[in-house]
Amino acid sequence: MRRSVYIKTFGCQMNAVDSARMLSLLSRADYDAAQALEEADLVLLNTCSIREKADQKIYSELGTLRRWKQRRRGRLVAVGGCLAQQAGEALRSRAPHVDIVFGTHNIARLPEMVRRAERRAPSVELSMDGNVAHWDVAPHLPGGAPSAMLTIMQGCDNFCAYCIVPYVRGSEMSRPSAAILSEARELADSGVREVVLLGQNVNSYGKKEGEIPFHELLRRIAGIDGISRVRFITSHPRDLDARTIGLFSEIEALCPHIHLPLQSGSDRILAAMGRGYTRGGYLSKVKALRSARKGMAFSSDFLVGFPGETESDFRETLSLMEEVRYDSAFSFCFSPRPGTRAAEMGDRVKSGECRERLQRLQALQERHGRERLEEAVGKEVVVLVEGPSAKDPEMLCGRTPCHKMVNFAPGRGTGPFRTVHVRSCGMHSLSGEER
Repeated sequence: MRRSVYIKTFGCQMNAVDSARMLSLLSRADYDAAQALEEADLVLLNTCSIREKADQKIYSELGTLRRWKQRRRGRLVAVGGCLAQQAGEALRSRAPHVDIVFGTHNIARLPEMVRRAERRAPSVELSMDGNVAHWDVAPHLPGGAPSAMLTIMQGCDNFCAYCIVPYVRGSEMSRPSAAILSEARELADSGVREVVLLGQNVNSYGKKEGEIPFHELLRRIAGIDGISRVRFITSHPRDLDARTIGLFSEIEALCPHIHLPLQSGSDRILAAMGRGYTRGGYLSKVKALRSARKGMAFSSDFLVGFPGETESDFRETLSLMEEVRYDSAFSFCFSPRPGTRAAEMGDRVKSGECRERLQRLQALQERHGRERLEEAVGKEVVVLVEGPSAKDPEMLCGRTPCHKMVNFAPGRGTGPFRTVHVRSCGMHSLSGEER
């Protein structure tokens, strides 16, 4: 008899792909996806640990699941991902109703761990031995999906002072290019028209393994029949090279959008973070990207209140934002992560001051984001349709090459791509009608 699993994903796109792989693995072990928590026999939390707030949210969720588990005999709770890797056995000590704890390198072992848990034998698997057998498992993809994420590497060797990723994801490892290209072809054959290449630092792809360089991987994927759009996340500013930048002027399928995390606009803070680039170096790459492709869109990450950040340092971040004028950004207050260098640093910014700075930064970004959206009003854009609009089921939604969301009234068009005349914009999306 088949059972059901409810997977709740926290954090980044990498976790989203890992969850899709978990679903594929569990489907082979007689588990189908549950549409609601109460339907499930197994609940799996795929966790994030990038900030303290993420940890708190997950432990709160586990409190709810303790009561959920008590309501029906035989229910199971599993916790995977970055918090599981970080907390390990301590997670079960804090939440003893958890049956399975598994780290970021142990996804392929999930079916056998579930079988043990069904026999009331808890499992804790945290080995980081470089075993990434789950890469060979195709992530579950909903039928008709026009876009898919494709993992090309995982882990990070940068050890930025504030970041826990190298500790919970391990050192950089790249997938063989042959496997990546094979998966990309399979996606194209299934109807996928856009692939998003994923890695903690995609610009480092293949360097340790002697593989083809990242720019060549991009070129080959863009050349696959059926693939009309290619994106990539995340690009470390230090490692973004001229050959990759040059591809934006050579390859039409390479979307004119890049996520280029800044973190701070102050050279002093960038050095303390260990980012490996300067304000001037970052801006020179922004300039080169804009020269390579007209209408280039930029998104970024900002970390406010890093230890030692002064008001003057923070204003340098705001001034750089004024210069670049990002289309969108993720921004957060500094959160000390256990084991990182920044967790031991003094000269902390007071929490109230940090929140006030974050509000100023986010207000500025909202203004810039709205201005960038307004530039599209009155123009025609090509949209890759993702499905019905969340705002109105009679409308469709999709994204432009610059990664802007568009809600639009459909016309007589068919297929995944539609030409839309933009009539208006909101705070975070565009609205229009199909031409």
